[in-house]
Amino acid sequence: MLTLSDAVQVFSQDFMSPEAPDILAARILERMTDEQALAQTFMLGWVGAEPSPLIMDWIRDRDIGGIKIFGWNTGDTRKLAETVGILQETALQRDLGIPLLVATDQEGGWIRHVKGITSETPGNMAIGASGYPRDAYLSGYYIGRELAILGINMNFAPAVDLYTNRDSTLIGPRAFGSDPVQAGILGAAFVKGQAAAGIISTAKHYPGHGDTALDSHGVLPEIDASFEVLWDRELIPYRILSREKIPAIMSGHLAFPNILDATTPASLSPWFLQDILRDRIGYEGLIITDDLLMNGAAVSAGSVSQAAKQALLAGNDIVLLSKTPNLSDPVWTSLAAAMTQEPEFRSRVRDAALRILTAKLTYMRGEKAVPYVPDMRKVETSLPDPEGAAFFLELAARSVTVVKGAANPTGDPGAEPIIPLSPDKAGKVLLAGQYLDFFSIGRKAYPGASAYWYAPDRIPDLVNYARSADTIIFCLSDAAGLSQLRALRPLGKRIIILSVLSPVYLEEASWADGAIALYSYAPESFRAGFSVLLGRIPGRGRLPFPG
Repeated sequence: MLTLSDAVQVFSQDFMSPEAPDILAARILERMTDEQALAQTFMLGWVGAEPSPLIMDWIRDRDIGGIKIFGWNTGDTRKLAETVGILQETALQRDLGIPLLVATDQEGGWIRHVKGITSETPGNMAIGASGYPRDAYLSGYYIGRELAILGINMNFAPAVDLYTNRDSTLIGPRAFGSDPVQAGILGAAFVKGQAAAGIISTAKHYPGHGDTALDSHGVLPEIDASFEVLWDRELIPYRILSREKIPAIMSGHLAFPNILDATTPASLSPWFLQDILRDRIGYEGLIITDDLLMNGAAVSAGSVSQAAKQALLAGNDIVLLSKTPNLSDPVWTSLAAAMTQEPEFRSRVRDAALRILTAKLTYMRGEKAVPYVPDMRKVETSLPDPEGAAFFLELAARSVTVVKGAANPTGDPGAEPIIPLSPDKAGKVLLAGQYLDFFSIGRKAYPGASAYWYAPDRIPDLVNYARSADTIIFCLSDAAGLSQLRALRPLGKRIIILSVLSPVYLEEASWADGAIALYSYAPESFRAGFSVLLGRIPGRGRLPFPG
């Protein structure tokens, strides 16, 4: 495998020249065939821990511009780093010697595609609950530092979707909150933190996925907002990030029937991408599609190949496909034919390739640039990031929000609050939940507590188990858990909820004696939550949306 210094030797001299990125990019593009320019707009995923023969063919025979790492590639962290090195080495040995964009989704919190021995983090909504831009900056920095060790140079984060629709199970804790200005400020801080680690940030999902409960993986969600509402709400984070020169933005498969029509997703709309994002907002960076294999794009366009063509013509620079197509698939052959037959399409693709090359020359050179081939010694010794672990515990502690129970519900100033609750006052404790860390950390907080892993078809068992408890500490994360929780209400026991992920379900459990919002099921979040419950630290976080 090539070392970093070896890799440099196979680059074209132009790529390593100290000249300005835009000048160098134009020079490299002049030497590229139309098919090589088209290939730069492709970012492909593959199945498996090791490089598939097909993804190798796309790099070796097509000179594609990028690869995307998904959760199904990341079970073995060491193997992932080796794979990234193999793929980059293959790209660097091509005639042009242009490195790959290596992207993933490592938002923090709930969305963590690179698992293995990377850090689990409290996530965006915890950052919103703490309210400190420095927490956003350091989250981006430490997440980015781990990705850089693995050779991953682009992160599809931050998500700056707003928590507008409370029924959304797709966005939920991925949002910083419902305030668009705060989302823009925290998103910008996250981007700066990633930049300090050498990572190319990608904000998503433009123009905003937060006002729908539907998932564009399966359908094309419709958002009924007018453009005036969109401009003053969902688009504010992008207006802020554009001024901060964010390197990339991901376009979402979302329809806006009150603005365009109910069948055209924003990801395929020249009006949304060119007229609004480019011309009105003034954005100059890369635009990347969400996965074109999602039904929200492919169905509306008629086919994946048509979706890819429409996406490029609309103004996207990179088309993302989560699976590797065959080399002769229409998604390639039809676009390659259009390069020779349609001057407008050819011009648009070469413009996209120029923007991609400029971005690579801007962000993938210099002292902060992510190594093209990972250093395996660092993979073995620096993951998870030890400084990051300490920070994420601090963030979790700052974000914990006591929603109910800090003062007695009777309002009697002389009455004791429900929270904090010491073990001697808790009596016989039952921990009810679905996360191993909840049980292990909860038993350390309340020695002798019993534990019950609840399931949808075992409500009677849970109720019977709970009859002998004095205090039930219930871990609530979704609507199914809410049904379990309701079954406990008639018992008249002291019930305290530890809410993970979105705290929206607490609104339907206001009858509980106490409630604490954690925003994540990371171990650090459970440690912080139980520390607040015991009174060891204060719960100073605030719900990042109106109560």
